[in-house]
Amino acid sequence: MITRIFGLSIAITVVSLVVAYLYGGLTALALCAILGILEVSLSFDNAVINATVLERMSEFWQRIFLTVGVLIAVFGMRLVFPLAIVWVTAGLNPVAAFDLALNPPADDAAYFPDGSASYETLLTDAHPQIAAFGGMFLAMLFLNFIFEDREITWLSWLEKPLAKAGKLDMLAVVVAGTGLVLVAEFLADADDRSTVLVAGLLGLIVYILVDGLGSMFHTEEFEEGPQGGPSTLVKATGKAAFFLFLYLEVLDASFSFDGVIGAFAITSDPIIIALGLGLIGAMFVRSITVYLVRQGTLSDYVYLEHGAHWAIGALATILLVSIGVHVDELITGLIGVAFIGAALVSSVMRNRKAEPDAVEDAKESAPVS
Repeated sequence: MITRIFGLSIAITVVSLVVAYLYGGLTALALCAILGILEVSLSFDNAVINATVLERMSEFWQRIFLTVGVLIAVFGMRLVFPLAIVWVTAGLNPVAAFDLALNPPADDAAYFPDGSASYETLLTDAHPQIAAFGGMFLAMLFLNFIFEDREITWLSWLEKPLAKAGKLDMLAVVVAGTGLVLVAEFLADADDRSTVLVAGLLGLIVYILVDGLGSMFHTEEFEEGPQGGPSTLVKATGKAAFFLFLYLEVLDASFSFDGVIGAFAITSDPIIIALGLGLIGAMFVRSITVYLVRQGTLSDYVYLEHGAHWAIGALATILLVSIGVHVDELITGLIGVAFIGAALVSSVMRNRKAEPDAVEDAKESAPVS
Protein backbone atom coordinates (compact mmCIF):
# COMPACT_ATOMS: atom_id res chain seq x y z
CA MET A 1 0.00 0.00 0.00
CA ILE A 2 2.80 2.42 0.85
CA THR A 3 4.40 1.89 -2.57
CA ARG A 4 1.07 2.38 -4.31
CA ILE A 5 0.24 5.57 -2.41
CA PHE A 6 3.67 7.19 -2.37
CA GLY A 7 5.03 5.76 -5.63
CA LEU A 8 3.78 8.62 -7.81
CA SER A 9 5.05 11.24 -5.38
CA ILE A 10 8.50 9.64 -5.31
CA ALA A 11 8.59 9.47 -9.12
CA ILE A 12 7.54 13.11 -9.45
CA THR A 13 10.15 14.08 -6.86
CA VAL A 14 12.90 12.43 -8.89
CA VAL A 15 11.71 14.09 -12.11
CA SER A 16 11.42 17.48 -10.40
CA LEU A 17 14.96 17.24 -9.01
CA VAL A 18 16.29 16.30 -12.44
CA VAL A 19 14.45 19.24 -14.03
CA ALA A 20 15.78 21.56 -11.33
CA TYR A 21 19.33 20.35 -12.01
CA LEU A 22 18.96 20.87 -15.77
CA TYR A 23 17.43 24.29 -15.11
CA GLY A 24 20.01 25.66 -12.68
CA GLY A 25 22.61 23.06 -11.78
CA LEU A 26 23.42 21.77 -8.31
CA THR A 27 22.30 24.98 -6.64
CA ALA A 28 18.81 24.75 -8.11
CA LEU A 29 18.63 21.05 -7.23
CA ALA A 30 19.54 21.76 -3.59
CA LEU A 31 17.06 24.66 -3.34
CA CYS A 32 14.30 22.51 -4.86
CA ALA A 33 14.93 19.72 -2.32
CA ILE A 34 14.95 22.19 0.58
CA LEU A 35 11.65 23.74 -0.54
CA GLY A 36 10.06 20.30 -0.82
CA ILE A 37 11.08 19.42 2.73
CA LEU A 38 9.90 22.85 3.94
CA GLU A 39 6.46 22.37 2.40
CA VAL A 40 5.95 18.90 3.89
CA SER A 41 7.06 20.03 7.36
CA LEU A 42 4.77 23.08 7.26
CA SER A 43 1.78 21.20 5.85
CA PHE A 44 1.53 17.94 7.81
CA ASP A 45 -1.34 19.42 9.79
CA ASN A 46 -2.90 20.30 6.44
CA ALA A 47 -2.74 16.61 5.45
CA VAL A 48 -4.54 15.57 8.65
CA ILE A 49 -7.31 18.13 8.14
CA ASN A 50 -7.61 17.18 4.46
CA ALA A 51 -8.01 13.55 5.50
CA THR A 52 -10.92 14.36 7.82
CA VAL A 53 -12.75 15.92 4.85
CA LEU A 54 -11.55 13.52 2.16
CA GLU A 55 -12.83 10.42 3.97
CA ARG A 56 -16.36 11.87 3.64
CA MET A 57 -16.06 12.06 -0.16
CA SER A 58 -16.75 9.35 -2.72
CA GLU A 59 -13.84 7.59 -4.40
CA PHE A 60 -14.46 9.56 -7.61
CA TRP A 61 -14.15 12.91 -5.83
CA GLN A 62 -11.11 11.68 -3.93
CA ARG A 63 -9.46 11.07 -7.32
CA ILE A 64 -10.51 14.56 -8.46
CA PHE A 65 -8.82 16.04 -5.39
CA LEU A 66 -5.66 14.07 -6.16
CA THR A 67 -5.55 15.03 -9.85
CA VAL A 68 -7.29 18.33 -10.57
CA GLY A 69 -6.55 19.46 -7.02
CA VAL A 70 -2.83 18.88 -7.54
CA LEU A 71 -2.86 20.99 -10.71
CA ILE A 72 -4.54 23.81 -8.79
CA ALA A 73 -2.06 23.47 -5.92
CA VAL A 74 1.02 23.36 -8.15
CA PHE A 75 0.25 25.81 -10.92
CA GLY A 76 -2.44 27.85 -9.21
CA MET A 77 -1.03 28.52 -5.74
CA ARG A 78 2.71 28.02 -6.25
CA LEU A 79 3.15 29.66 -9.68
CA VAL A 80 0.15 31.74 -10.79
CA PHE A 81 -0.76 33.11 -7.35
CA PRO A 82 2.58 34.88 -6.68
CA LEU A 83 2.61 36.24 -10.23
CA ALA A 84 -0.99 37.45 -9.89
CA ILE A 85 -0.06 39.41 -6.76
CA VAL A 86 2.70 41.12 -8.70
CA TRP A 87 0.32 41.84 -11.59
CA VAL A 88 -2.18 43.47 -9.27
CA THR A 89 0.11 45.34 -6.88
CA ALA A 90 2.63 46.58 -9.44
CA GLY A 91 0.33 47.12 -12.38
CA LEU A 92 2.58 45.03 -14.62
CA ASN A 93 1.16 42.90 -17.39
CA PRO A 94 1.54 39.12 -16.95
CA VAL A 95 4.46 38.84 -19.38
CA ALA A 96 6.40 41.63 -17.68
CA ALA A 97 5.71 40.14 -14.23
CA PHE A 98 6.95 36.71 -15.32
CA ASP A 99 10.01 38.27 -16.95
CA LEU A 100 10.70 40.21 -13.74
CA ALA A 101 10.49 36.98 -11.72
CA LEU A 102 12.85 35.05 -14.01
CA ASN A 103 15.24 37.91 -14.81
CA PRO A 104 15.40 40.37 -11.91
CA PRO A 105 17.16 43.53 -13.12
CA ALA A 106 20.40 44.63 -11.50
CA ASP A 107 18.73 48.01 -10.96
CA ASP A 108 15.07 47.89 -9.96
CA ALA A 109 14.71 51.40 -11.32
CA ALA A 110 14.51 49.74 -14.73
CA TYR A 111 10.92 48.97 -13.72
CA PHE A 112 10.11 51.62 -11.10
CA PRO A 113 11.92 54.88 -10.38
CA ASP A 114 11.83 54.31 -6.60
CA GLY A 115 13.85 51.11 -6.95
CA SER A 116 11.29 48.94 -5.14
CA ALA A 117 10.08 46.76 -7.96
CA SER A 118 11.87 43.48 -7.42
CA TYR A 119 9.58 40.47 -7.66
CA GLU A 120 10.42 39.42 -4.12
CA THR A 121 9.81 42.91 -2.74
CA LEU A 122 6.47 43.29 -4.47
CA LEU A 123 5.26 39.94 -3.18
CA THR A 124 6.54 40.60 0.34
CA ASP A 125 4.82 44.00 0.38
CA ALA A 126 1.52 42.17 -0.20
CA HIS A 127 2.08 39.97 2.86
CA PRO A 128 -0.31 41.87 5.20
CA GLN A 129 -3.29 41.26 2.92
CA ILE A 130 -2.31 37.64 2.26
CA ALA A 131 -1.76 36.93 5.95
CA ALA A 132 -5.03 38.61 6.93
CA PHE A 133 -7.07 36.54 4.46
CA GLY A 134 -5.38 33.22 5.25
CA GLY A 135 -5.22 33.91 8.97
CA MET A 136 -8.93 34.65 9.24
CA PHE A 137 -9.94 31.63 7.15
CA LEU A 138 -7.84 29.29 9.29
CA ALA A 139 -8.93 31.03 12.51
CA MET A 140 -12.58 30.35 11.66
CA LEU A 141 -11.77 26.70 10.98
CA PHE A 142 -10.03 26.39 14.34
CA LEU A 143 -12.64 28.31 16.34
CA ASN A 144 -15.57 26.35 14.90
CA PHE A 145 -13.81 23.15 15.92
CA ILE A 146 -12.98 24.08 19.52
CA PHE A 147 -16.38 25.69 20.15
CA GLU A 148 -18.21 22.50 19.11
CA ASP A 149 -19.28 20.02 21.77
CA ARG A 150 -17.49 16.70 21.19
CA GLU A 151 -17.72 13.29 22.79
CA ILE A 152 -13.93 12.85 22.68
CA THR A 153 -11.67 15.67 23.87
CA TRP A 154 -7.89 15.87 23.93
CA LEU A 155 -7.03 18.87 26.10
CA SER A 156 -10.17 18.31 28.15
CA TRP A 157 -9.35 20.96 30.77
CA LEU A 158 -9.50 23.55 27.97
CA GLU A 159 -11.69 22.02 25.26
CA LYS A 160 -14.68 21.28 27.49
CA PRO A 161 -15.05 24.87 28.81
CA LEU A 162 -14.59 26.21 25.27
CA ALA A 163 -17.31 23.83 24.01
CA LYS A 164 -19.66 25.16 26.68
CA ALA A 165 -18.87 28.73 25.65
CA GLY A 166 -19.51 27.71 22.04
CA LYS A 167 -23.21 27.31 22.80
CA LEU A 168 -23.36 31.08 22.33
CA ASP A 169 -24.46 31.48 18.72
CA MET A 170 -21.85 32.86 16.27
CA LEU A 171 -19.15 33.05 18.97
CA ALA A 172 -16.49 32.02 16.44
CA VAL A 173 -17.35 35.00 14.23
CA VAL A 174 -17.27 37.35 17.22
CA VAL A 175 -13.85 36.12 18.39
CA ALA A 176 -12.35 36.11 14.89
CA GLY A 177 -13.74 39.55 14.06
CA THR A 178 -12.44 40.99 17.34
CA GLY A 179 -9.01 39.52 16.65
CA LEU A 180 -8.99 41.07 13.16
CA VAL A 181 -9.83 44.52 14.51
CA LEU A 182 -7.09 44.27 17.15
CA VAL A 183 -4.52 43.15 14.57
CA ALA A 184 -5.45 45.94 12.17
CA GLU A 185 -5.32 48.54 14.94
CA PHE A 186 -2.16 47.52 16.81
CA LEU A 187 -0.03 45.44 14.41
CA ALA A 188 -0.71 46.70 10.90
CA ASP A 189 0.97 49.83 9.58
CA ALA A 190 -1.29 52.84 9.23
CA ASP A 191 -1.19 52.54 5.43
CA ASP A 192 -2.17 48.86 5.55
CA ARG A 193 -5.04 48.96 8.08
CA SER A 194 -7.88 49.25 5.59
CA THR A 195 -6.48 46.56 3.28
CA VAL A 196 -5.87 44.24 6.23
CA LEU A 197 -9.46 44.70 7.41
CA VAL A 198 -10.89 44.11 3.93
CA ALA A 199 -8.69 41.05 3.28
CA GLY A 200 -9.51 39.60 6.72
CA LEU A 201 -13.24 40.13 6.20
CA LEU A 202 -12.98 38.42 2.81
CA GLY A 203 -11.27 35.45 4.46
CA LEU A 204 -14.05 35.26 7.04
CA ILE A 205 -16.76 35.58 4.37
CA VAL A 206 -15.19 32.93 2.13
CA TYR A 207 -15.02 30.49 5.04
CA ILE A 208 -18.65 31.06 6.02
CA LEU A 209 -19.76 30.77 2.39
CA VAL A 210 -17.83 27.61 1.53
CA ASP A 211 -18.53 25.93 4.87
CA GLY A 212 -22.20 26.88 4.64
CA LEU A 213 -22.57 25.52 1.12
CA GLY A 214 -20.93 22.28 2.21
CA SER A 215 -23.28 21.99 5.20
CA MET A 216 -26.30 22.68 3.01
CA PHE A 217 -25.69 19.54 0.98
CA HIS A 218 -24.15 17.45 3.75
CA THR A 219 -26.14 14.40 4.78
CA GLU A 220 -25.73 12.32 7.90
CA GLU A 221 -27.51 9.30 6.43
CA PHE A 222 -26.03 5.90 7.22
CA GLU A 223 -26.10 2.68 5.30
CA GLU A 224 -25.70 -0.88 6.56
CA GLY A 225 -22.19 -2.26 6.34
CA PRO A 226 -21.16 -5.51 4.58
CA GLN A 227 -22.95 -8.67 5.74
CA GLY A 228 -25.12 -6.63 8.04
CA GLY A 229 -22.06 -5.22 9.82
CA PRO A 230 -21.66 -1.81 11.42
CA SER A 231 -23.26 1.06 9.54
CA THR A 232 -21.00 3.47 7.67
CA LEU A 233 -21.43 7.09 6.71
CA VAL A 234 -22.65 7.57 3.15
CA LYS A 235 -19.93 9.15 1.04
CA ALA A 236 -20.63 12.61 -0.36
CA THR A 237 -21.31 12.79 -4.08
CA GLY A 238 -22.64 15.37 -6.53
CA LYS A 239 -23.08 18.90 -5.17
CA ALA A 240 -22.09 17.87 -1.65
CA ALA A 241 -18.77 16.46 -2.86
CA PHE A 242 -18.18 19.45 -5.13
CA PHE A 243 -18.49 21.90 -2.25
CA LEU A 244 -16.29 19.70 -0.09
CA PHE A 245 -13.74 19.77 -2.92
CA LEU A 246 -14.06 23.56 -3.12
CA TYR A 247 -13.62 23.77 0.65
CA LEU A 248 -10.47 21.64 0.45
CA GLU A 249 -8.97 23.85 -2.28
CA VAL A 250 -9.57 27.06 -0.32
CA LEU A 251 -8.19 25.36 2.78
CA ASP A 252 -5.10 24.26 0.87
CA ALA A 253 -4.65 27.80 -0.44
CA SER A 254 -4.80 29.20 3.09
CA PHE A 255 -2.17 26.73 4.23
CA SER A 256 -0.02 27.60 1.21
CA PHE A 257 0.31 31.30 1.97
CA ASP A 258 2.99 30.95 4.63
CA GLY A 259 4.91 28.42 2.54
CA VAL A 260 4.90 30.60 -0.59
CA ILE A 261 5.99 33.70 1.32
CA GLY A 262 8.53 31.73 3.35
CA ALA A 263 10.01 30.30 0.15
CA PHE A 264 11.32 33.73 -0.77
CA ALA A 265 13.75 33.51 2.14
CA ILE A 266 15.34 30.69 0.11
CA THR A 267 14.79 31.73 -3.52
CA SER A 268 12.61 34.05 -5.58
CA ASP A 269 12.78 31.93 -8.73
CA PRO A 270 9.17 30.92 -9.57
CA ILE A 271 10.27 27.80 -11.45
CA ILE A 272 12.18 26.39 -8.47
CA ILE A 273 9.33 27.37 -6.12
CA ALA A 274 6.82 25.58 -8.34
CA LEU A 275 9.02 22.47 -8.51
CA GLY A 276 9.88 22.36 -4.81
CA LEU A 277 6.74 23.60 -3.09
CA GLY A 278 4.32 22.46 -5.75
CA LEU A 279 5.35 19.24 -7.43
CA ILE A 280 7.38 17.75 -4.56
CA GLY A 281 5.73 19.26 -1.48
CA ALA A 282 2.11 19.33 -2.61
CA MET A 283 2.27 15.78 -4.00
CA PHE A 284 3.70 14.36 -0.78
CA VAL A 285 1.11 16.21 1.31
CA ARG A 286 -1.62 14.62 -0.80
CA SER A 287 -0.01 11.20 -0.55
CA ILE A 288 0.08 11.55 3.23
CA THR A 289 -3.60 12.55 3.13
CA VAL A 290 -4.52 9.43 1.15
CA TYR A 291 -2.43 7.25 3.45
CA LEU A 292 -4.27 8.59 6.50
CA VAL A 293 -7.63 7.86 4.83
CA ARG A 294 -6.76 4.39 3.51
CA GLN A 295 -5.18 3.26 6.79
CA GLY A 296 -8.00 4.64 8.94
CA THR A 297 -5.35 6.47 10.94
CA LEU A 298 -7.74 9.14 12.20
CA SER A 299 -9.98 6.45 13.68
CA ASP A 300 -7.07 4.62 15.28
CA TYR A 301 -5.43 7.76 16.65
CA VAL A 302 -8.39 9.85 17.70
CA TYR A 303 -6.46 12.85 18.99
CA LEU A 304 -4.71 13.55 15.67
CA GLU A 305 -7.63 15.64 14.43
CA HIS A 306 -7.53 17.68 17.65
CA GLY A 307 -3.79 18.21 17.37
CA ALA A 308 -4.12 19.30 13.75
CA HIS A 309 -6.77 21.88 14.64
CA TRP A 310 -4.66 23.28 17.47
CA ALA A 311 -1.79 23.51 14.98
CA ILE A 312 -4.14 25.39 12.66
CA GLY A 313 -5.01 27.77 15.49
CA ALA A 314 -1.29 28.38 16.05
CA LEU A 315 -0.72 28.94 12.32
CA ALA A 316 -3.65 31.37 12.11
CA THR A 317 -2.25 33.31 15.07
CA ILE A 318 1.22 33.37 13.51
CA LEU A 319 -0.16 34.63 10.20
CA LEU A 320 -2.04 37.46 11.89
CA VAL A 321 0.88 38.37 14.17
CA SER A 322 3.25 38.33 11.18
CA ILE A 323 1.38 41.32 9.77
CA GLY A 324 3.33 43.46 12.24
CA VAL A 325 6.08 41.17 13.57
CA HIS A 326 8.37 38.86 11.62
CA VAL A 327 7.99 35.23 12.64
CA ASP A 328 10.67 32.78 11.56
CA GLU A 329 9.43 29.98 9.30
CA LEU A 330 11.20 27.45 11.53
CA ILE A 331 8.90 28.41 14.40
CA THR A 332 5.85 27.97 12.18
CA GLY A 333 6.90 24.49 11.13
CA LEU A 334 7.98 23.32 14.59
CA ILE A 335 4.74 24.42 16.28
CA GLY A 336 2.67 22.35 13.86
CA VAL A 337 4.94 19.32 14.26
CA ALA A 338 4.84 19.70 18.06
CA PHE A 339 1.03 19.66 18.21
CA ILE A 340 0.75 16.72 15.80
CA GLY A 341 3.46 14.79 17.65
CA ALA A 342 1.87 15.42 21.06
CA ALA A 343 -1.54 14.35 19.75
CA LEU A 344 -0.05 11.17 18.25
CA VAL A 345 1.68 10.26 21.53
CA SER A 346 -1.53 10.92 23.47
CA SER A 347 -3.46 8.71 21.04
CA VAL A 348 -0.97 5.86 21.42
CA MET A 349 -1.15 6.09 25.22
CA ARG A 350 -4.96 6.11 25.04
CA ASN A 351 -4.97 3.00 22.83
CA ARG A 352 -2.58 1.12 25.12
CA LYS A 353 -4.70 1.98 28.12
CA ALA A 354 -7.84 0.82 26.34
CA GLU A 355 -6.44 -2.58 25.28
CA PRO A 356 -6.54 -4.24 28.76
CA ASP A 357 -10.05 -2.86 29.32
CA ALA A 358 -11.21 -4.33 26.00
CA VAL A 359 -9.74 -7.74 26.87
CA GLU A 360 -11.41 -7.67 30.29
CA ASP A 361 -14.78 -6.72 28.76
CA ALA A 362 -14.45 -9.57 26.26
CA LYS A 363 -13.80 -12.06 29.07
CA GLU A 364 -16.81 -10.84 31.04
CA SER A 365 -19.13 -11.06 28.03
CA ALA A 366 -17.92 -14.55 27.00
CA PRO A 367 -20.49 -17.33 27.60
CA VAL A 368 -19.80 -19.60 30.56
CA SER A 369 -19.22 -23.22 29.45
